[in-house]
Parts: sequence; structure tokens; C-alpha cells
Amino acid sequence: MSTTTTPTAPDSATEWAAWHDAHERARASEHGFLAITSIRWLISTPERFDDAPGTWSTGEDGPVVELADGETITVDGQSVTGTHRFGPLPERSSTNVVWQDGEETVVIEVARRGGSDVIRPRHPGNPTRTEYPGTPTYEPSDRFVVDAHFEPFDEPREVTVGSVVDGLQHVYSAPGVLTFDLDGPRSLLAFNGHGDGLHVLFTDRTSGVTTYAANRSLDIAAPDAAGATRIDFNRATNLPCAYTAHATCPLPPAENRLDVAVEAGERLPA
Repeated sequence: MSTTTTPTAPDSATEWAAWHDAHERARASEHGFLAITSIRWLISTPERFDDAPGTWSTGEDGPVVELADGETITVDGQSVTGTHRFGPLPERSSTNVVWQDGEETVVIEVARRGGSDVIRPRHPGNPTRTEYPGTPTYEPSDRFVVDAHFEPFDEPREVTVGSVVDGLQHVYSAPGVLTFDLDGPRSLLAFNGHGDGLHVLFTDRTSGVTTYAANRSLDIAAPDAAGATRIDFNRATNLPCAYTAHATCPLPPAENRLDVAVEAGERLPA
């Protein structure tokens, strides 16, 4: 199989570069995923952590933080001292707490993942963020921009997938399947994406060789009334688990292991 690629037109390349620059800025933002210093799985026994204020626990009524004298956090714009109860959290939801740690403003994500409550402190000075060198990519190519057809299911299906965290599972709503041609007929199970768009997780023949082994992620525009849309693999991105051990990223469903080398999008982190 030939690996020769055709460069995209100048306007498309410029648009792609602007998109990827924005994606990189968001990834390395002050309180983005690269700023996470730990992931703490809360239990019923209160615990204190070295990168967050207070003692934390959880139970049927959701996460609780008990702040010591002199400790203050901000929740929903309100200053909080003493004990704060977050209440039960819906699956895959999160809320942010702000803590002023000396001169550093820290954001503490309080979330529920895979049936467990967690906190993830985000310190802007974390070396993973401050020393981030950027992510290499393949040169964008029109070869990896393909027309696709969306075939909806009669009813959306609940699909359970694994996680980079052993024993953790994620459940997503899958409205249908995308079919397309890329060196032969291919298909991808699609999850609900942003707005009316679709979202896919996939691996391919480059996974674990030149791209991140566990997964890559891709947003796809909403199909039209006839089911037509376009897949631009040049915009395939790494999930946070490619950069930090403090992520709970989902794994692709078995249907989304493409038997073709998708030499497009983001490569293994530097």
C-alpha cells in the first residue's frame, strides 16, 4: 500500500494550521489537562492530599471537603470555609473549585468517572505543562479527507467501552455508524458529539507505532438530511491520556479498529 500523500491546498493547510494551533493552546492552557498534578479516587474515609486543601471523602450524598482553619476555596463564585458538600454528581459531570495556593491559582476538578468520585488539582506550574514541547503531526493531506455516509440506528444504543484505567468503564450513546472508503470500505461507530455533530474514537495500523497506542479522537460535522458528511482525519487528536497518567480516557469500541494506516492528524507526543 502506498504511503504517498498529496498536500492539501494552501487555504486548507492554513485553516488546518490555525485549528491545530488553537487546539494546542487549549491543551496547554493555564488550567488544562497538562496542569493536572494527580487524580484522587475519593473514599468514605476523609483523606488529605499534598496538592489540594482540606480533607476529602465521598459517600451516597456525594463528595465532601472539610477545610481546616485558614483554608478557603471558591465554589460557584462563593467563598467557602469549613465543610462543603457537593451533593451527588451525575456520571461524566464535573465542577471546578478555585484555591489560592500562595501566588498560584489552582483549579480543582471535582468529578464522577466510572461510578467513582474523584478530584484532580490543576496547578499551572506543573512541569508537564510548563515544559510541554508541543505535539508533532503528519503533514495534512487531502487523501485523508473522505466523504462518509451516516446510517442511524432505529434507536441510539448504549455502548460500554473500557478505559486506560484498569477496571473502569465508560458508557456512551451511539446514534449510528459512519461508512466511507479509505483504501477499501471502512466503518466507524459514532457517538454523540458537540451540538448535532458526531464523535469517534479509533485506532489504526499506526497506533503504537507513530501514533498513540490507546486511541485517537475525531469530531465530525453533523450529517445532512441524506446522511452525508465528511471525515477529516487530519484533525485526529490525542486524548489527555497520551500526556498524563491522571486521565480516565475511554478506549475505542472494538468496531473502530481500522485495518488501514491513517497517516494523518496528531502523532505520538514528543
